[in-house]
Amino acid sequence: MQSLHHPTIVPLPSTPHPPTHRTRHHFCSHFPSTLPHLRRPPPAPAAVVSPSSSWEKGPIEAVLFDIDGTLCDSDPLHFYAFRQMLQQVGFNNGVPINEEFFIENISGRHNEDLCAILLPNWDLPKARKFLQDKETYFCRLAEEQLEAIEGLDKVCKWIEECRIKRAAVTNAPRPNAELILSMLKLTNFFEVVIIGNECERAKPFPDPYLKALQALQVSPQHAFVFEDSVSGVKAGVGAGMEVIGIGRRNPEELLKEAGASFVIRDFNDQNLWTQLLV
Repeated sequence: MQSLHHPTIVPLPSTPHPPTHRTRHHFCSHFPSTLPHLRRPPPAPAAVVSPSSSWEKGPIEAVLFDIDGTLCDSDPLHFYAFRQMLQQVGFNNGVPINEEFFIENISGRHNEDLCAILLPNWDLPKARKFLQDKETYFCRLAEEQLEAIEGLDKVCKWIEECRIKRAAVTNAPRPNAELILSMLKLTNFFEVVIIGNECERAKPFPDPYLKALQALQVSPQHAFVFEDSVSGVKAGVGAGMEVIGIGRRNPEELLKEAGASFVIRDFNDQNLWTQLLV
Protein backbone atom coordinates (compact mmCIF):
# COMPACT_ATOMS: atom_id res chain seq x y z
CA MET A 1 0.00 0.00 0.00
CA GLN A 2 1.31 3.43 -0.90
CA SER A 3 2.54 5.77 1.81
CA LEU A 4 -0.21 7.57 3.70
CA HIS A 5 1.68 10.83 3.86
CA HIS A 6 0.07 12.10 0.65
CA PRO A 7 -3.62 12.59 -0.04
CA THR A 8 -3.39 10.78 -3.37
CA ILE A 9 -3.26 7.14 -2.38
CA VAL A 10 -4.00 4.55 -5.06
CA PRO A 11 -6.88 4.50 -7.53
CA LEU A 12 -9.80 2.99 -5.68
CA PRO A 13 -12.76 1.37 -7.38
CA SER A 14 -15.84 3.53 -7.17
CA THR A 15 -18.68 2.04 -5.19
CA PRO A 16 -22.32 2.85 -5.88
CA HIS A 17 -23.95 5.57 -3.81
CA PRO A 18 -26.43 4.26 -1.29
CA PRO A 19 -30.05 4.93 -2.20
CA THR A 20 -31.12 8.31 -0.84
CA HIS A 21 -34.10 9.01 1.36
CA ARG A 22 -35.13 12.65 1.30
CA THR A 23 -35.63 14.37 4.63
CA ARG A 24 -36.26 17.89 5.85
CA HIS A 25 -32.80 18.15 7.42
CA HIS A 26 -30.22 20.36 5.77
CA PHE A 27 -26.57 21.01 6.41
CA CYS A 28 -24.18 23.73 5.50
CA SER A 29 -23.15 23.57 1.82
CA HIS A 30 -20.32 21.24 2.89
CA PHE A 31 -22.74 18.33 3.11
CA PRO A 32 -25.21 16.71 0.74
CA SER A 33 -28.51 18.53 0.97
CA THR A 34 -30.33 15.30 1.79
CA LEU A 35 -29.53 12.54 4.20
CA PRO A 36 -29.23 9.08 2.68
CA HIS A 37 -30.94 6.07 4.11
CA LEU A 38 -27.92 3.81 4.05
CA ARG A 39 -28.15 0.30 2.75
CA ARG A 40 -25.72 -1.28 5.15
CA PRO A 41 -23.27 -3.80 3.74
CA PRO A 42 -23.88 -7.19 5.33
CA PRO A 43 -21.70 -7.95 8.34
CA ALA A 44 -18.88 -10.39 7.87
CA PRO A 45 -20.16 -13.96 7.88
CA ALA A 46 -20.25 -15.55 11.29
CA ALA A 47 -17.10 -17.61 11.57
CA VAL A 48 -16.71 -20.76 13.58
CA VAL A 49 -14.31 -19.39 16.15
CA SER A 50 -12.84 -21.36 19.00
CA PRO A 51 -11.88 -19.35 22.07
CA SER A 52 -8.14 -18.93 22.25
CA SER A 53 -6.14 -20.82 24.84
CA SER A 54 -4.76 -17.41 25.84
CA TRP A 55 -8.14 -16.51 27.38
CA GLU A 56 -7.18 -16.73 31.03
CA LYS A 57 -9.45 -14.36 32.87
CA GLY A 58 -9.49 -14.09 36.63
CA PRO A 59 -12.66 -13.23 38.58
CA ILE A 60 -14.40 -10.55 36.53
CA GLU A 61 -14.77 -7.22 38.30
CA ALA A 62 -15.12 -4.88 35.31
CA VAL A 63 -16.02 -4.90 31.62
CA LEU A 64 -14.79 -2.11 29.35
CA PHE A 65 -16.46 -1.34 26.03
CA ASP A 66 -15.41 0.62 23.01
CA ILE A 67 -18.39 2.55 21.59
CA ASP A 68 -18.31 2.88 17.78
CA GLY A 69 -18.62 -0.51 16.12
CA THR A 70 -18.81 -2.28 19.47
CA LEU A 71 -21.98 -1.03 21.16
CA CYS A 72 -23.52 0.00 17.85
CA ASP A 73 -23.10 -0.67 14.15
CA SER A 74 -21.85 2.83 13.38
CA ASP A 75 -19.01 2.06 10.98
CA PRO A 76 -21.25 2.21 7.87
CA LEU A 77 -22.30 5.72 8.91
CA HIS A 78 -18.71 6.85 9.52
CA PHE A 79 -17.65 5.29 6.21
CA TYR A 80 -20.37 7.10 4.28
CA ALA A 81 -19.63 10.45 5.94
CA PHE A 82 -15.89 10.18 5.24
CA ARG A 83 -16.51 8.95 1.70
CA GLN A 84 -18.78 11.86 0.82
CA MET A 85 -16.69 14.58 2.39
CA LEU A 86 -13.28 13.37 1.21
CA GLN A 87 -14.58 13.11 -2.33
CA GLN A 88 -15.86 16.69 -2.15
CA VAL A 89 -12.39 18.03 -1.28
CA GLY A 90 -10.67 16.02 -4.02
CA PHE A 91 -9.03 13.38 -1.87
CA ASN A 92 -7.50 10.60 -3.99
CA ASN A 93 -8.13 12.73 -7.11
CA GLY A 94 -11.84 12.60 -6.39
CA VAL A 95 -12.07 8.80 -6.47
CA PRO A 96 -14.29 7.69 -3.55
CA ILE A 97 -12.60 5.69 -0.81
CA ASN A 98 -13.71 2.09 -0.42
CA GLU A 99 -14.36 -0.02 2.67
CA GLU A 100 -10.91 -1.60 2.58
CA PHE A 101 -9.26 1.82 2.77
CA PHE A 102 -11.62 2.85 5.57
CA ILE A 103 -10.84 -0.25 7.64
CA GLU A 104 -7.07 -0.03 7.15
CA ASN A 105 -6.58 3.71 7.58
CA ILE A 106 -9.55 5.32 9.35
CA SER A 107 -11.54 2.94 11.55
CA GLY A 108 -10.78 3.33 15.25
CA ARG A 109 -8.25 6.13 14.79
CA HIS A 110 -8.25 9.40 16.67
CA ASN A 111 -9.08 12.54 14.69
CA GLU A 112 -5.70 14.11 15.44
CA ASP A 113 -4.04 11.12 13.78
CA LEU A 114 -6.43 11.36 10.84
CA CYS A 115 -5.36 14.95 10.21
CA ALA A 116 -1.88 13.67 9.40
CA ILE A 117 -3.03 10.54 7.57
CA LEU A 118 -5.71 12.05 5.34
CA LEU A 119 -4.83 15.74 5.08
CA PRO A 120 -1.07 16.08 5.65
CA ASN A 121 -0.74 19.12 3.39
CA TRP A 122 -3.53 21.10 5.05
CA ASP A 123 -3.01 23.60 7.83
CA LEU A 124 -3.84 21.86 11.10
CA PRO A 125 -6.75 24.19 12.02
CA LYS A 126 -8.31 23.61 8.60
CA ALA A 127 -7.88 19.83 8.88
CA ARG A 128 -9.39 19.84 12.37
CA LYS A 129 -12.38 21.87 11.13
CA PHE A 130 -12.91 19.37 8.30
CA LEU A 131 -13.01 16.49 10.78
CA GLN A 132 -15.32 18.43 13.11
CA ASP A 133 -17.69 18.93 10.17
CA LYS A 134 -17.49 15.22 9.42
CA GLU A 135 -18.47 14.46 13.02
CA THR A 136 -21.45 16.81 12.70
CA TYR A 137 -22.53 14.96 9.58
CA PHE A 138 -22.07 11.59 11.30
CA CYS A 139 -24.18 12.68 14.27
CA ARG A 140 -27.05 13.64 11.98
CA LEU A 141 -26.86 10.27 10.26
CA ALA A 142 -26.69 8.52 13.63
CA GLU A 143 -29.79 10.30 14.92
CA GLU A 144 -31.79 8.64 12.16
CA GLN A 145 -30.10 5.32 11.50
CA LEU A 146 -28.00 4.09 14.45
CA GLU A 147 -28.49 0.43 15.34
CA ALA A 148 -27.29 -1.45 18.44
CA ILE A 149 -25.15 -4.54 17.99
CA GLU A 150 -27.28 -7.66 18.35
CA GLY A 151 -27.37 -9.01 21.89
CA LEU A 152 -26.23 -5.77 23.52
CA ASP A 153 -29.22 -5.76 25.85
CA LYS A 154 -28.40 -9.34 26.88
CA VAL A 155 -24.80 -8.63 27.85
CA CYS A 156 -25.77 -5.41 29.64
CA LYS A 157 -28.38 -7.29 31.67
CA TRP A 158 -25.77 -9.93 32.59
CA ILE A 159 -23.35 -7.22 33.73
CA GLU A 160 -26.00 -5.57 35.89
CA GLU A 161 -27.16 -8.85 37.42
CA CYS A 162 -23.57 -9.77 38.28
CA ARG A 163 -22.92 -6.26 39.66
CA ILE A 164 -19.85 -5.86 37.48
CA LYS A 165 -18.29 -2.43 37.04
CA ARG A 166 -18.30 -0.98 33.55
CA ALA A 167 -16.76 1.78 31.48
CA ALA A 168 -17.02 3.06 27.93
CA VAL A 169 -13.67 3.93 26.35
CA THR A 170 -13.59 5.61 22.96
CA ASN A 171 -11.54 7.71 20.55
CA ALA A 172 -14.74 9.45 19.45
CA PRO A 173 -15.27 13.09 20.44
CA ARG A 174 -17.30 13.44 23.63
CA PRO A 175 -20.42 14.85 21.89
CA ASN A 176 -20.50 11.79 19.62
CA ALA A 177 -20.02 9.42 22.54
CA GLU A 178 -22.75 11.07 24.59
CA LEU A 179 -25.15 11.08 21.64
CA ILE A 180 -24.63 7.38 20.97
CA LEU A 181 -24.97 6.40 24.63
CA SER A 182 -28.15 8.44 24.88
CA MET A 183 -29.64 6.86 21.76
CA LEU A 184 -28.81 3.39 23.06
CA LYS A 185 -30.29 4.31 26.47
CA LEU A 186 -26.95 3.62 28.14
CA THR A 187 -26.21 7.06 29.57
CA ASN A 188 -26.70 5.80 33.12
CA PHE A 189 -25.35 2.31 32.49
CA PHE A 190 -21.66 3.24 32.45
CA GLU A 191 -19.94 4.39 35.61
CA VAL A 192 -17.10 5.93 33.62
CA VAL A 193 -16.80 7.31 30.07
CA ILE A 194 -13.22 7.85 28.91
CA ILE A 195 -12.48 9.94 25.80
CA GLY A 196 -9.22 9.43 23.93
CA ASN A 197 -8.45 13.09 23.32
CA GLU A 198 -8.90 13.79 27.04
CA CYS A 199 -6.01 11.43 27.82
CA GLU A 200 -2.32 12.07 27.30
CA ARG A 201 -2.44 9.65 24.36
CA ALA A 202 -5.44 8.14 22.57
CA LYS A 203 -5.80 4.59 21.27
CA PRO A 204 -3.82 2.63 20.02
CA PHE A 205 -1.87 3.64 23.14
CA PRO A 206 -3.18 2.03 26.34
CA ASP A 207 -3.71 5.32 28.19
CA PRO A 208 -7.53 5.49 27.85
CA TYR A 209 -7.98 1.95 29.14
CA LEU A 210 -5.48 2.49 31.95
CA LYS A 211 -7.39 5.62 32.94
CA ALA A 212 -10.65 3.64 33.00
CA LEU A 213 -9.12 0.93 35.19
CA GLN A 214 -7.84 3.57 37.58
CA ALA A 215 -11.25 5.24 37.76
CA LEU A 216 -12.96 1.90 38.44
CA GLN A 217 -10.22 0.84 40.88
CA VAL A 218 -9.84 -2.52 39.15
CA SER A 219 -6.66 -4.33 38.12
CA PRO A 220 -6.27 -5.45 34.48
CA GLN A 221 -6.22 -9.09 35.58
CA HIS A 222 -9.85 -8.73 36.69
CA ALA A 223 -11.22 -6.87 33.67
CA PHE A 224 -11.66 -7.44 29.97
CA VAL A 225 -12.46 -5.38 26.90
CA PHE A 226 -14.86 -5.54 23.96
CA GLU A 227 -13.30 -3.90 20.88
CA ASP A 228 -13.95 -3.89 17.14
CA SER A 229 -10.86 -2.14 15.72
CA VAL A 230 -7.19 -2.99 15.47
CA SER A 231 -6.34 0.29 17.20
CA GLY A 232 -8.66 -0.50 20.10
CA VAL A 233 -7.51 -4.10 20.47
CA LYS A 234 -3.90 -2.95 20.69
CA ALA A 235 -4.86 -0.40 23.34
CA GLY A 236 -6.68 -2.96 25.48
CA VAL A 237 -3.88 -5.51 25.20
CA GLY A 238 -1.34 -2.79 25.96
CA ALA A 239 -3.24 -2.04 29.17
CA GLY A 240 -2.78 -5.66 30.23
CA MET A 241 -6.31 -6.91 29.61
CA GLU A 242 -7.87 -9.71 27.65
CA VAL A 243 -9.71 -8.34 24.61
CA ILE A 244 -12.68 -9.90 22.84
CA GLY A 245 -12.90 -8.74 19.24
CA ILE A 246 -16.19 -7.79 17.61
CA GLY A 247 -15.70 -9.04 14.06
CA ARG A 248 -18.70 -7.57 12.24
CA ARG A 249 -16.81 -5.18 9.98
CA ASN A 250 -13.10 -5.55 10.61
CA PRO A 251 -11.53 -8.83 9.47
CA GLU A 252 -11.17 -11.45 12.18
CA GLU A 253 -7.54 -12.16 11.28
CA LEU A 254 -6.56 -8.50 11.79
CA LEU A 255 -8.16 -8.41 15.24
CA LYS A 256 -6.40 -11.63 16.24
CA GLU A 257 -3.07 -10.34 14.93
CA ALA A 258 -3.57 -7.25 17.10
CA GLY A 259 -3.97 -9.49 20.15
CA ALA A 260 -7.67 -10.33 20.53
CA SER A 261 -8.11 -13.50 22.59
CA PHE A 262 -10.98 -14.53 20.35
CA VAL A 263 -13.47 -12.91 18.00
CA ILE A 264 -17.26 -12.93 18.07
CA ARG A 265 -19.80 -11.65 15.58
CA ASP A 266 -22.11 -10.02 18.14
CA PHE A 267 -23.16 -10.33 21.78
CA ASN A 268 -25.40 -13.32 21.04
CA ASP A 269 -22.39 -15.38 19.95
CA GLN A 270 -22.35 -18.69 21.81
CA ASN A 271 -18.55 -18.59 22.10
CA LEU A 272 -18.89 -15.50 24.27
CA TRP A 273 -21.42 -17.05 26.64
CA THR A 274 -19.45 -20.28 26.85
CA GLN A 275 -16.63 -18.21 28.33
CA LEU A 276 -18.65 -15.84 30.51
CA LEU A 277 -20.78 -18.51 32.14
CA VAL A 278 -17.95 -20.90 33.01
